[in-house]
Amino acid sequence: MRITFLIILLTCINLWSFSQEKSSESFPVDSSLTHASVSMCIADAEKGDIIMEYNSDISLMPASVMKIITSAAALEMLGPDYIFTTRLCYTGSLNKRTGKLTGNIVIIGGGDPALGSKYFSDNYKDFLNNWVNDIAKLGIKKIKGRIISDDSYYDFLPVPAKWLWEDEGNYYGAGAYGISVFDNTYDIHFKSAADSSHPVIENVVPELCKTDMSNFLLAHGDKDEGYVFAAPYSASGWLAGIIPVNQDDFVLKASISDPPLLLSKMLTEKLKERGIRLTGNPTSIRLEKKPLNEKVITITETSSPTLAEIISVLNHESVNLFAEHLIKELGKKFKNDGSTSSGAEVIKEFLCRSGINTYGMFIEDGSGLSPLNAINTRELVNLLIYMKNRGKYFPQYYSSLPDAGKNGTLKNYFKDPLFDSRLKAKSGSMTRVRSFAGYFTTLSGKNMAFSIIINNYTGPSKNITSAIEDIVKEIILKN
Repeated sequence: MRITFLIILLTCINLWSFSQEKSSESFPVDSSLTHASVSMCIADAEKGDIIMEYNSDISLMPASVMKIITSAAALEMLGPDYIFTTRLCYTGSLNKRTGKLTGNIVIIGGGDPALGSKYFSDNYKDFLNNWVNDIAKLGIKKIKGRIISDDSYYDFLPVPAKWLWEDEGNYYGAGAYGISVFDNTYDIHFKSAADSSHPVIENVVPELCKTDMSNFLLAHGDKDEGYVFAAPYSASGWLAGIIPVNQDDFVLKASISDPPLLLSKMLTEKLKERGIRLTGNPTSIRLEKKPLNEKVITITETSSPTLAEIISVLNHESVNLFAEHLIKELGKKFKNDGSTSSGAEVIKEFLCRSGINTYGMFIEDGSGLSPLNAINTRELVNLLIYMKNRGKYFPQYYSSLPDAGKNGTLKNYFKDPLFDSRLKAKSGSMTRVRSFAGYFTTLSGKNMAFSIIINNYTGPSKNITSAIEDIVKEIILKN
């Protein structure tokens, strides 16, 4: 199948210079592509001349290649040195003689996508204990009040409306909140036994994330196809699917249902461990259903890494959460509305100003997880060309893309030595979707921008990706 597919695509390339119409007619009926939609565009990244294209104007699901668009808009509009700030404050009055605070400790969110993230442990270190230390340094020994997370920076719709229910409870489907923490992810540890038995939940980390989960999981073979079904802000859900047999410690990574409330609870526990008593229970502005109107006094601030650093992880590791924060941040900064829909409007306006035709482009989120996203390869390539020639921050943008066969989501793709130090791209994958977009350099030194998207193929995905690699290799060799 791979050889057939390669012959087909090479035929398209060779016929392109003669007749685009003829090349379209030459596209085959291969068993893997009978019901598939294929779109490709490869262009000179400096001159803009198209080297090869096929169905480059049709709208297809891009999967994580959507992050190419979100990160470009965020970098250009916010700048690489942009940071997010979370403030720890208190309200009311503090009696320094008795150490009694008559008021609340307030965590004011600023949309930081990476607070406590495993990707930036050096930046945040043990920020919760640092917060406790800062509170203790003020002489606070008793709080006649509680911990309140002010999560009103964004809207209270953390998950885009067009996401699949299957995704929302899992780590990659974590929503974007005014206060996100620890990648909005927690671990459920299982012990599994023989085939067709029900795995047992051993523990949950952190334990405060434990909810009422109905367990319909089964142990079977060596398959990892377990899913968590839970909605944002919910206190219950269920587990379904298959995990491997005879595992002493198998972990499913789930999305935290209410990160702002979790952070309030965790800080409350940390303060109690230090001997600082509180009279009230932890809460959030969403639960209180009223804005914080009291005067606040800042205790300390916790800053994020720079946007350039966040985007580097976003594109290398394809972190959906970071992309969803960025689309909301664009809406917040430029339309004073921290919602996904407002952010999508900002991104489209940026694309239009950049000379990109957005007709037929549908942006439902920032990460590409929604199956209702749709873009075309020609305009995606035009964006890559714009970023290279007119973008203010192209070095940061370019460096954020994974290297062929070496790191990030390209670690297992483009491993032929020919691609070494020659290709950087973002990959995308969903069920029956494979996509790539980025840059490569030919043997003659020409810089190319490319995008290839295939939807609804059949058969093994490795055959599709191998054939795509062969096409890019052919162009590297012949141009």
